[in-house]
Amino acid sequence: VRELEAELAALRSEHETVRSQYMRIAADFDNFRKRQSRDQEDQRALIACTTLSEILPVVDNFERARQQLEPQAEEAQAIHRSYQGLYKQLVDVFKQLGVSPMRVEGEPFDPSLHEAVLREPSEEHVEDVVIAELQRGYHLNGRVLRHALVKVSMGPGPSGQEEAPASSPDA
Repeated sequence: VRELEAELAALRSEHETVRSQYMRIAADFDNFRKRQSRDQEDQRALIACTTLSEILPVVDNFERARQQLEPQAEEAQAIHRSYQGLYKQLVDVFKQLGVSPMRVEGEPFDPSLHEAVLREPSEEHVEDVVIAELQRGYHLNGRVLRHALVKVSMGPGPSGQEEAPASSPDA
């Protein structure tokens, strides 16, 4: 009986060891599967961002053409309507893919969304407020696809009372 009890205790110990190994391996595999899924999603997002970023200049050119051209002749208007139809189709596809334009004018400057290329004094805006959009920025499902190129306010310019002397002793 003692022999059987000792054998039973040894088998229980071995069972617990094998069971704990199994649990660790199962947990490791589950973590691996989750990590692979996350990496695959990140890869898809990167490919989408890269591809869509290459197409954004086409959208920009459509917008520039729309702003600059005002066709007068009937034939020119027909061509204008035709390429505007293509532009609308392109914008609709972008919307379906989760691409949305940023609205930046009047917003506080945010370096994670905007790229400041100009700064100028402004009587109408306080410091670090976007006063003009030079190139539209876009989001892709909440991620920045392209930063907006913006002009940022430096606040009110120097007034007549705060002017520095024309020549300084250090110069």
